[in-house]
Amino acid sequence: MLTLTDNARVAIGTMLAEAPGSDSSGLRIAAMDDAPGSVGLSIVETPSEGDTVIDQPGARVFLESSAAAVLDRMVLDARPGDAGAVEFRLGPQ
Repeated sequence: MLTLTDNARVAIGTMLAEAPGSDSSGLRIAAMDDAPGSVGLSIVETPSEGDTVIDQPGARVFLESSAAAVLDRMVLDARPGDAGAVEFRLGPQ
């Protein structure tokens, strides 16, 4: 299963706190149909049916089933990017 670093948890928690929504909101990671092997990120109110939910202190992540298979045994990290944006990176566990 996808692992989150401390930096990723903080970044996701900050994004969720700043986004309109409810306490059940999370960062959804889904496979992109137009780019095989790529994933897209979005803030959503609730997980979709079939999503795997990663609920850790400060961060909720919803993995779409195809993305969950691709991201198994991966680590999600975050670091500051250009103009204060967050840059997420995936790597092996």
